[in-house]
Amino acid sequence: MARSNKPMLWLPFAGGGLVAALITPVLILITGILVPLGVIQLHYETVAAFAHHPVGKLILFGAVALPAWHAAHRLRMTAHDLGFGGGIAVKAVCYGAAWLLILATAGALAVI
Repeated sequence: MARSNKPMLWLPFAGGGLVAALITPVLILITGILVPLGVIQLHYETVAAFAHHPVGKLILFGAVALPAWHAAHRLRMTAHDLGFGGGIAVKAVCYGAAWLLILATAGALAVI
């Protein structure tokens, strides 16, 4: 039986689903609701120090890249279900958009 490379594609998909389901809602709650209401105080220096630390950059990259890959796969499957087919054009648009977002995130994190 031939070995498959599918586990390498399913790992970021599953990780993206986990981040999208568990981490993203918490980030939205903290930065979108609790901070504006004044329940939690986030000082600029603390957030900047987190974003400049290598581990913080890795966490921020994972918070964007993994859900992007998950969303690309979901959009591709939705396009297939809607009858757009499973051709190379649909794959290129879905995964290409995810790669552009991932590369833009990596570039932005490399600058700071």
